[in-house]
Amino acid sequence: MTGTPYDTAPDTAFWSRAVARGFRAADMLPQGTVLLRADDRVMSAGSCFAANLVPHLEASGFTYVRTERRHPALKVPPENLGYDNFSAAYGNIYTARQLLQLLHRATGVFEPQERVWRDAEGSYVDPYRPGLRYRARSSREYGLLTRQHLDFVRRAFSEATVFVFTLGLTEAWVSQEDGAVFPACPGTVAGSFDAARHAFHNFSAAEVTADLLAFLRDVRALNPGLRVVLSVSPVPLVATATGGHVLEATTYSKAVLRVAAGDVARAAEGVTYFPAYEIVTGPQAAYEAFAPDRRSVSAAAVAEVMGCFFAHCEGGAAPPGAVAAAPDWQALSRAIAEAECEEVLADPALRPSR
Repeated sequence: MTGTPYDTAPDTAFWSRAVARGFRAADMLPQGTVLLRADDRVMSAGSCFAANLVPHLEASGFTYVRTERRHPALKVPPENLGYDNFSAAYGNIYTARQLLQLLHRATGVFEPQERVWRDAEGSYVDPYRPGLRYRARSSREYGLLTRQHLDFVRRAFSEATVFVFTLGLTEAWVSQEDGAVFPACPGTVAGSFDAARHAFHNFSAAEVTADLLAFLRDVRALNPGLRVVLSVSPVPLVATATGGHVLEATTYSKAVLRVAAGDVARAAEGVTYFPAYEIVTGPQAAYEAFAPDRRSVSAAAVAEVMGCFFAHCEGGAAPPGAVAAAPDWQALSRAIAEAECEEVLADPALRPSR
């Protein structure tokens, strides 16, 4: 009798050996996978969970690209919706379409028709960064600040050697005029909702895949050597606009994103899928992987994700003291999930009074 392919398969191919017992998060990626090299310049974006990576990267000595910092003369409190978390002040990028449109806006390919909102004080609000603490006081100032921001975004995409993107949602609110994607439903953070102008859209796996491939094509026209790491956020939806149960909507969303990320990683050169979602939500994960709200990812789970990530960076592990030097992961995860996501303001019970 001849053997079968299973006879020579490694332990990682078998549930009983790789999941039921002896699970090691680092084994989720093939041996030899290198996510970051010592001289890489890293840009990142994504949903709220993506911000977990940044302080750990910086504490570990890797170069994190930061092109946009608030001017010290701008006397406003620190941002509370994630605008200071990433390479430029774009805040949380929840969907692949939102990412693609950000790139297109930064490169002059796309300009949304719904360009600005006004608040009760008459200030100018960016519909695509609605939670910014500082709001322009004139149309001219708003135009200058927006152009400067998009220039910083373009610069970040140009300077990075690796781009890490964490997919978070499939549900989005879009302009009925031109399909521009908002980071939050108009009226939850700023602006006002108008059913004649704003529509709900739940992206399919085919749409997410197409958007990611279009992003890769266009970003590499700007930066040909850019490598990409894709992951899926394990943080559940805070609310759904589908009319169904939020648990079912979360399952759909994460399944779609996982399929799209995997398909793109297989189809495109220089793209790696990183299994943060599986590490936190798989059946091997401890019940304590989530805080009591069953949404915030625990400190231990974040540490396991980061350990897997750094096990596949040049050098084989995070530099000594990196974990200790990083922030309090429990506090960070809770802050990100509860305070630094426009998405959370979809739940009226969690929305601060304005």
